[in-house]
Amino acid sequence: MAAVRVLVVSDDPLARSGLASLLADRETVTVVETDPDVVVWDTSEPAGDLPRVKVPVLAVIADESQVPEARAAGARGVLFRTTGGDRLAAAVVALAHGLTVVDPALAPALVSADRAAPVEDLTPREMEVLQLLAQGLTNKRIALRLRISEHTAKFHVNAILAKLGADSRTEAIVVAARLGLVIL
Repeated sequence: MAAVRVLVVSDDPLARSGLASLLADRETVTVVETDPDVVVWDTSEPAGDLPRVKVPVLAVIADESQVPEARAAGARGVLFRTTGGDRLAAAVVALAHGLTVVDPALAPALVSADRAAPVEDLTPREMEVLQLLAQGLTNKRIALRLRISEHTAKFHVNAILAKLGADSRTEAIVVAARLGLVIL
């Protein structure tokens, strides 16, 4: 198995080199400057300065007050800055494989941050469509089940994606599950 390529992002050179050294000399992780599989972000760096990459971001934070900013920036993982090298490397590998990583002590703050995310109310019909989306139905199947046109089903799906701030059907279901709108 190839090592996970990690880009460390921090305004603070000491923090950047410290995180890089924690990840150095490991078989599972390689620190790179371009084309990463995962970004490790020291939250002392403003979120707006994060590189625009479509890879998972692991936020390394000083305290739980930074959880909302990390989540708003799209971090799929959140650990304390005091995390050791073995745990940090394991989190990077887990993120590269599609998992979410959260320090257990941050779970309550993470749930609060996710609930605080503004979501426009879904209409009763959109809730019906959302439930069918969670079952994995296509627009055509949703239309048949609800006795509406496929175009109308697609319209409802697009409205749901917009209201939940999701880019895909899968992401909409994940957001909806986090908000307690659907049970998987």
